[in-house]
Amino acid sequence: MDDGIRSWTTDLVPEAERADYWVGAVCDCFLDMEVDPHQRQAFSAALTSASCAELRVNHVTGRAQKVRRTLQGIRQGCDNYYYLLCKEDSPCLVTQHDACAARLLPGDLALIDSRRRYLLEFPEAVDIVSVQLPIGWLDTWLPAAGQWLGTRLDGSAGWGQVLSAYVRQLRAEPPARLGTRHAEQLGGLLALACGAAPQMPTTPALLQRIEHCVRRRFSEPGLAAADVACEIGVSLRTLHRALAAGQSTFALLLMHERMQAAQRMLRAPSHDQLTVAEIGRRAGFLDPSHFARACRAWCGRTPAQERALR
Repeated sequence: MDDGIRSWTTDLVPEAERADYWVGAVCDCFLDMEVDPHQRQAFSAALTSASCAELRVNHVTGRAQKVRRTLQGIRQGCDNYYYLLCKEDSPCLVTQHDACAARLLPGDLALIDSRRRYLLEFPEAVDIVSVQLPIGWLDTWLPAAGQWLGTRLDGSAGWGQVLSAYVRQLRAEPPARLGTRHAEQLGGLLALACGAAPQMPTTPALLQRIEHCVRRRFSEPGLAAADVACEIGVSLRTLHRALAAGQSTFALLLMHERMQAAQRMLRAPSHDQLTVAEIGRRAGFLDPSHFARACRAWCGRTPAQERALR
């Protein structure tokens, strides 16, 4: 579709045809795979798929089922990808190329490669975000991707927790907002979660230049990593790798500067005449609802509650 989003749902077909319809939907959106619903009667499932620069963000929900990528499917297909899976609400099992199954708990992630056999088992329900990653793209961020295939990335701590939250945020983003900045951010976070952040001899000086630029321009709505990279004279990839080596990301750095400024204004009596929306605008948030969500996520309080603390 023109807006970059596609959707499938078994609600549109008679109940007796739903399981067969779903098999076709999975193969249409993803790859040639075998799908085995645990119960064909009263089966239901839904799938949305949105483009994100060179990536695709897929959200799948439905009744219990198994999904297999077989040798036959691999031979028949011409396109292959990595997929980053993030489980939302119930456990599942991921097995890549006959290795031991990895059990994913809600929030956990796993990386799989469609060039090898895999089995995905959803004993309770499917509720998963699956991000399609081009082979060449991921290899530039994760040079040893093979060692992570089919293993559990803990989504409850460290950079795995940050990556998990970011992936789940992607599936809630309107298609128009899914762009290159999200792809670059995802690559950096995945490298951090897998401990693959590159070492750069000039990182301290470069990080200072990046931080100084963001600190000066954070109030600009829509400020992107590409804008900062252009100003300081480095490539976008160099900027993201420098931030990753410093255990940070562009989105985190920008949010830190914006929320520091917003908290300072909310607590300053000199800004009492400004509305919460105007304070958010001056901190770089054009959308008041986005400012409210960011404030709750950053400091655990609404802007009004933050203002009342002083």
